[in-house]
Amino acid sequence: MDPNNPLQQLLLRGLGTTSLVADRLRYVSQEWVRSGKLDPSHAPALVEDVLRAIRGETPGLEEQAERQLERNRDQLLQDLGIPLQRELDELRGRIDRIEQTLRQRGQGDRDG
Repeated sequence: MDPNNPLQQLLLRGLGTTSLVADRLRYVSQEWVRSGKLDPSHAPALVEDVLRAIRGETPGLEEQAERQLERNRDQLLQDLGIPLQRELDELRGRIDRIEQTLRQRGQGDRDG
């Protein structure tokens, strides 16, 4: 490994971290089986599901998490009284229509 190649170092650290997480997850799941908190037949599937999520192989889960994050963000903005972009766009459209109506009325007054 080239110590001057930050991309290579980052990749190896990522692989090491993933391996460490996988080992720890297997250990914890075995402990849960021993303590009766997890059915032995479910342990391998649990480990594999979590590892798949870590590797980014669960698009459904990622989409669900993203939707939940968006809902939480929208709720926070609403609680703080900050309008959403969609709401600002709607207001801009209404303002544009009102300005256009006023210009048309102003031209009608001058013509008449």
